[in-house]
Amino acid sequence: MNAQLPLHIRFRDDSTFAGFEPGRNVEAVHYLQVGFTAGQSVYLWGGAGTGKTHLLEAVCRLAAGRGESAVYLPLRERADLAPALLEGLEALALVCVDDIGAIAGDAVWEAALFHLFNRVREGGGRIVIAGAASPRALGLGLPDLATRLSWGLVFQLQPLLDDEKAQALRLRARVRGMEMPEAVARYLLQRHARDMGALFELLERLDRASLAAQRRLTVPFVREVAGED
Repeated sequence: MNAQLPLHIRFRDDSTFAGFEPGRNVEAVHYLQVGFTAGQSVYLWGGAGTGKTHLLEAVCRLAAGRGESAVYLPLRERADLAPALLEGLEALALVCVDDIGAIAGDAVWEAALFHLFNRVREGGGRIVIAGAASPRALGLGLPDLATRLSWGLVFQLQPLLDDEKAQALRLRARVRGMEMPEAVARYLLQRHARDMGALFELLERLDRASLAAQRRLTVPFVREVAGED
């Protein structure tokens, strides 16, 4: 089984560990890559742009590359999912659940995830769950589920500092086959939103424009693409 649900969920091409700038999150990234063993759970939490989804996709890719069965479940898309989908997932080597806060207050979903967590741990599998807040601050209606989330390792992901954001942009550009001069990265940080999600979306635009125009990334080219001339 590959690392995707049969729901037409596609990972971003650059959501790998090689394309992730850890910043102050070195411990969490290192653990997910080399320290995460059978029967363990990890809870990742942090604000928007701290890399939760990227890391979940990356750990799924890593598992699949090792020939392990893995699944990625984005609860922000739960309108297209059903709690029954969780049945049997404990048979996989790795289960990744994103945006747990999306089901807070939904008793059926919370119970289904609680039981899946127990089955995965008891069966010797691994489970990674990500949310925007600490387990106790998620607003879950099922106290036992919040307790389970705290059983394993809990990592609070820290946002990148400005220098780290510049490094992240240059790294992501390199993974996409582009060379981004430091001056361009600095310009983007000075002139555009500093949210990493918005910056990476802009990088995708620049990538497409660069390929279409067969031009390198320079400050004048960025100004042209962004309509700043």
